[in-house]
Amino acid sequence: MSGQEGSRAAEGPRVVRVVVADDQAVVREGIVMLLGLLPGIEVVGSARDGEEAVALTGAHEPDVVLMDLRMPRCDGVEATRRIRERFPGTEVVVLTTYADDDSLFPALRAGARGYLTKDADGAEIARALRDVVDGRAGLSPSVQRRLLEQLMERPEPSGRMGASGPAGAPGGPDGFGELRDGRGSPGGSGGSGGSGGPVVPGADGLTERETEVLVLVADGLSNQEIAGRLRISTATVKTHINNLFAKTGVRDRAQAVRYAYQHGLVRAPGRRVT
Repeated sequence: MSGQEGSRAAEGPRVVRVVVADDQAVVREGIVMLLGLLPGIEVVGSARDGEEAVALTGAHEPDVVLMDLRMPRCDGVEATRRIRERFPGTEVVVLTTYADDDSLFPALRAGARGYLTKDADGAEIARALRDVVDGRAGLSPSVQRRLLEQLMERPEPSGRMGASGPAGAPGGPDGFGELRDGRGSPGGSGGSGGSGGPVVPGADGLTERETEVLVLVADGLSNQEIAGRLRISTATVKTHINNLFAKTGVRDRAQAVRYAYQHGLVRAPGRRVT
């Protein structure tokens, strides 16, 4: 560890630098004021629309943009897409009045790593900001449930996940795959259930270790958390994930979660079939 890194560690958690984007002045100013009261968060700019959000991101290089969706000139989805393409070091957390699918999925496909509704309190917003900076998904529990419900509801066209994923569902590096480093609570024991038979070693050629990794992915653990749980390196976790993706035909963690549900590996968010 360098002297500078050691100094930062001694000082405590890093300050999260944030740009707030919302077209309603009262809402925008209220969010700025709220964030200003939270420790470890610094607001470096506020934008009235998506165009300003992109410009301020280029000027200030914030850690996170807290993004409204319904804005003039350039809406939040398009602004998110531009920011993630041009400034990959900046994450986006959506903070919106709407939690409907027409808003949720496009935002995640555009590259948002977090999604909160405006009834979130200061602690929840602060947690989401820190989560995305640390490489986890900043999704409220209600949003996570909605995503999992959607994965369960969508039919599988050919008995296996195709390369393009379910129609209308996010996929790939900027889709629901953004949840691939999401944080969840490891589940307890559940009863038998799910839409298929339990996944066991040998299903689709999965090894016992690959099946263990798949269970933990379905529980919402990040690669680092899986490595800690299984006492292996993160590089080994990535190898297992790449192998199980290839064997099951899924292309991201979202589809892996759906696969686990459909094959009875888990029966409810965070609960395994034993």
